[in-house]
Amino acid sequence: MLKAIKNYLYGGIIFFLGLAACTQVPITQRSQLHLFPEQTLIALSLTSYQEFLQTHKLSTDLAKVQMVKTVGKRLAQAVTAFFQKRGEGYRIQNYNWEFNLVENKTANAWCMPGGKVVVYTGILPLTQNQAGLAVVLGHEIAHAVAQHGNERLSQLLLFQLGGIALSVALAEQPTKTRELFLIAYGLGGQLGVLLPYSREQELEADKLGLIFMAMAGYDPREAIAFWQRMGKKSKTQFIPEFLSTHPLYTKRIEQIKKFMPTALRYYRPGS
Repeated sequence: MLKAIKNYLYGGIIFFLGLAACTQVPITQRSQLHLFPEQTLIALSLTSYQEFLQTHKLSTDLAKVQMVKTVGKRLAQAVTAFFQKRGEGYRIQNYNWEFNLVENKTANAWCMPGGKVVVYTGILPLTQNQAGLAVVLGHEIAHAVAQHGNERLSQLLLFQLGGIALSVALAEQPTKTRELFLIAYGLGGQLGVLLPYSREQELEADKLGLIFMAMAGYDPREAIAFWQRMGKKSKTQFIPEFLSTHPLYTKRIEQIKKFMPTALRYYRPGS
């Protein structure tokens, strides 16, 4: 009974906060809960990003570094064009793009609010070429510009810290708050109430990422081959979907194929 009441109260809080702090994801038009100014999160992201770079080794492979920066620059230009055309340039007006490659065997990459992007060398054997890398970077950039991190952090602070202001949380529980911040932006791991939302965010990032890479002149059909390679790699480390924030690769590829005709309308080879 108490659990039911608690869930009801949380549901009511989310509903009323959602009315006051609701935005929509580009393309999908899904409503999101945002409790924090994006500029505040960009400032926090910059601190976390600088700390990360101080504790991780940057790659010295000039060819690979240049590839990351080249693909990143083209995607950043495409993202800017996408939002300006929609009259939503404000979404990225405070972005100062940076793309770095770090020495790490993990197959991973991430983008923080403000356009700070890191690629791990461990993912390059899977991306294989510039178009494959554009799949990954487009996806991660999509998470940032769709403000998925703000949405996740809003939910995490609401459920775990009672929805207190971010500044108060940082002052009273700095370690816990920074841990939640890193989780929200994909630099930590957790299992809990956010799983359904995270899978939905992943598919949204796939769709936006396909558009961004297509506008940057990369064939979005490369995404199918990339995720097939990722699927083969994951077979040795399988996690049931209900325990994963990521959709199963078969379902992801199925959704990508359905969205492909839309993505191809944005494709301008060699642009």
